[in-house]
Amino acid sequence: MARHIKDIPLAEITLRRYEKPNNLEKRELVRKICLSLGLLQTADSRDVIVDILMVLIDAQKEKQKITSEEIRQDVELLRKKYSLDTKGLAESNIRRQLKRLHDAMIIEKSENKYCLSENRNLNEIFEQHIEKFVLPQIIGRVKEYLKELEK
Repeated sequence: MARHIKDIPLAEITLRRYEKPNNLEKRELVRKICLSLGLLQTADSRDVIVDILMVLIDAQKEKQKITSEEIRQDVELLRKKYSLDTKGLAESNIRRQLKRLHDAMIIEKSENKYCLSENRNLNEIFEQHIEKFVLPQIIGRVKEYLKELEK
């Protein structure tokens, strides 16, 4: 009897390349970052994750950790400021988006408060967690499969 390996990835990442970030307003810049990192799909109209990340970036600049309820309140204010739909602000959806950011190693949680990982900026987080940690592991495993195919 043949054994089947489950097709469940150990790690997964989507990266996209867009035009250079010239003269983009802050929210659009954060939206492009979310798209570039696969946190948001290109046709996704539900983009609350953009505002969540903006709130966390602003909190990091102030060296603050904030609760999911504070994040929800700040996201609601941001979405009103930009005249965006305030649907998707249920606590459950905010927590789901926070989990996605946590799983992507962009944020961390301690004592029910959230902040960017290790209180670093997004560039440092990308370099340390994704570029130097996740990508080499994925590339290495793909190479193992390619070499196995050559046998």
